[in-house]
Amino acid sequence: MILSNRYNFLYVHIAKTGGTSVRAVLKSLQWKDPYYLAQFLCSRLSHATSHRIAAKLPRHAKIVCAQEMLPKEFFDGLFKFAFVRNPWDLQVSSYHHLRRERPHLLEGRDSFEAFTRWKLDPARPYQYHLDTAITPLTDYLIDLRGKLLPDFIGRYERLADDWDRVCKRIGVATPALPHKRQAIDRRADYRSYYSDDLAALVGEFFRRDIELLGYRFDPE
Repeated sequence: MILSNRYNFLYVHIAKTGGTSVRAVLKSLQWKDPYYLAQFLCSRLSHATSHRIAAKLPRHAKIVCAQEMLPKEFFDGLFKFAFVRNPWDLQVSSYHHLRRERPHLLEGRDSFEAFTRWKLDPARPYQYHLDTAITPLTDYLIDLRGKLLPDFIGRYERLADDWDRVCKRIGVATPALPHKRQAIDRRADYRSYYSDDLAALVGEFFRRDIELLGYRFDPE
């Protein structure tokens, strides 16, 4: 999550939605923020105390955290935005990320279908941060009553256009997004990874995302 006082925005960073690229650009704007030094020092103090002083909004914090921590008038006046991604495509992207960077988490379930069934199994023992993509996208975007809080929700599927809309809204020239963390070993079409029943399983698990964000397995 990135908060800017100068440009009056709050960016909610959801993993595997192009956020690393968006974050890289937005971080460069923080040097111009009048409270950057205070934010930096609080961040360092938070790390130094093993995050025991609650002085930092974590990288993938949910928007409700900012709503609870910030003064209401200030929070309400921020331009709050995030990017989301088709849940079926997101699972494929996250699988390749884990296979590349933390393969031990696959625990011998090397195929996409075996791993996805295992991680979505309600009987599986809880394991912290097995896969950030197991968290519904809308969990990051709703308040305690289930209301969507962002003023703008961009789509990974039209990242360049929606990024341009964000930049116009916060009043900066639109810089090109660096392309980061692309999986070179995945097939382009996420649908090719799914059997019919696996697609249905993911659709049921992420039902609220699909309903609130308007995604479908077969894009229009």
